[in-house]
Amino acid sequence: MSNDLVFYTHPMSRGRIVRWMLEEVGQPYRTELLDFGTSMKGPEFLAINPMGKVPALRHGETVITESAAICAYLADAFPDAGLAPASGSVDRGAYYRWLFFAAGPLEAAVAAKSMGFDAAGDQTRSAGWGDYATVVEVLERALADLEFVAGARFTAADLYLSSHVGWGMFTKTLPETPVFQAYVTRCQSRPAHQRAVEIDDALIPTS
Repeated sequence: MSNDLVFYTHPMSRGRIVRWMLEEVGQPYRTELLDFGTSMKGPEFLAINPMGKVPALRHGETVITESAAICAYLADAFPDAGLAPASGSVDRGAYYRWLFFAAGPLEAAVAAKSMGFDAAGDQTRSAGWGDYATVVEVLERALADLEFVAGARFTAADLYLSSHVGWGMFTKTLPETPVFQAYVTRCQSRPAHQRAVEIDDALIPTS
């Protein structure tokens, strides 16, 4: 069975998160570039991801979609990269907590706010993110006391979370607080992040 890694992406998408993760892992991979509205919605890619969205990853016969899932998969598939705490450890619990906090409450709260609405009153009991202000407060309070979210070293949870926090500050959908800025700088100063940015920036269409 082929064990090749095939990465489906667009340089102006959440695929930038997965590119960074692939560069951290350090395994060879092949990039398949897709265009919004055309090849992303074509039958060949819809067979990979029926949502018609990138990123997606194929590893041999295994297909993974959703950025957080891809990051978690790669961390486990290539343990020598040291991007996930040991299974069953206290740090592993924190790793899952913040990885999926970013994929759930944080992304939902930011998306809702950017689209002009937020849960309020009784709605906060039904909304998975509660409300935007609480999400921001909880995240800032946690990061004020932590260098990394799952123990003493950088993990895939930091990669995913710092990507969302950095994007949120860039788009003004998250406040540019000193705590957020310091965390993003700490995570994104890594050589793998710099390589990933250079690769994706070079692939952005110029016209």
